[in-house]
Amino acid sequence: MDHAATLLDHPAIHPTAIIAPGALIADDVTIGPWCSVGPDVVLEPGVQLSSHVVVDGHTIIGAGAVIYPFCTIGLPPQDLKYKGEPTRTVIGPRTQIREHCTIHRGTITGSGVTRVGADCLLMAVVHVAHDCVVGNGVIIANNVVMGGHVTIGDNAVIGGASALHQFVRIGRGAMVGGASGVEADVVPFATVIGNRAYLSGLNLVGLKRRGLDRAGLHRLRAAFRTLFVDRDGGVFSDRLARVRAAADGPYVIEMLEFIDAPSKRGLIRHTARRVQDEVE
Repeated sequence: MDHAATLLDHPAIHPTAIIAPGALIADDVTIGPWCSVGPDVVLEPGVQLSSHVVVDGHTIIGAGAVIYPFCTIGLPPQDLKYKGEPTRTVIGPRTQIREHCTIHRGTITGSGVTRVGADCLLMAVVHVAHDCVVGNGVIIANNVVMGGHVTIGDNAVIGGASALHQFVRIGRGAMVGGASGVEADVVPFATVIGNRAYLSGLNLVGLKRRGLDRAGLHRLRAAFRTLFVDRDGGVFSDRLARVRAAADGPYVIEMLEFIDAPSKRGLIRHTARRVQDEVE
C-alpha cells in the first residue's frame, strides 16, 4: 500500500505532518500539524504528538505519552565524538513532555541509550542530554539542564532552572531545590539546594507521601545525621562504617547501597548550618 495514501487515510494524523517510510505507528496515535517522524521511530498506542514535534533516530515513545509543541526527541547528541552511530532514545509510557524540551539519543562511548521512564513530567525547556537515565515518576521543572550520563532515580524532583553536571547521580526520592548547581551525587531521599548545591536535609514530604512510617523516618534521619551532620564522629569512612554496622530498614540500606555504588563525581557531603530534620 502506498505510504502517503495510508497516512492520508489516518484520521488522527494531520495532513501537514511528515512521516518517513519505516516508522511504526499504532492505529490510535495522534499526530498534530507540522510534526516530523523519522524512519526508525516507534510510536506505541495512545501516543500524542501535539504539533511541531520532531522525533527522529532509533526512538521508542511509550504508550500514552504526550509530547507538546516544539519538542525534539532522538536527535544527535551534542558530542563531537558522535559519528552518526545508530544509538537510541526510549521514552516510557504515560510520560508528559512539555513545550521546547530536547532529549538527545545516546552515544557509543556511553550506554548507547538515553532513557526517560514511565509517568514522568518534564516541564517546559528541559534538556536531557545523551546517555542520561531518568527513572519512573520523576518530575523535572522548567529550564532544567543536564549534562551527559546523568542518572535520576525514581520519584525524584528537580527544581526549576537547576543544572546537573555530567555523570551526576540523583538518588531515588531525592529533591533538588530550584536554581541549584549540582556537581556531585545526591543520596536517596535527601534534599539539596544552592550553587554549588549542599545537602539541606531529608525529603520528608516525599517520604511521607510514599508511606514511610514514623519509625522508618527516625531510622533514616539518624543514619543521615551520622553520615552528613554530626562531624565530631570522625572522618566520613568511620561514620559510614558505624551506619553500616547498625543498618536498619530498607531505606537506610538503599542509601548505603547508593553510596557504595561506583561514582564519577563523588557525593555531596557538606550541609547547611541548620539541617531541616523534624519528623512530625
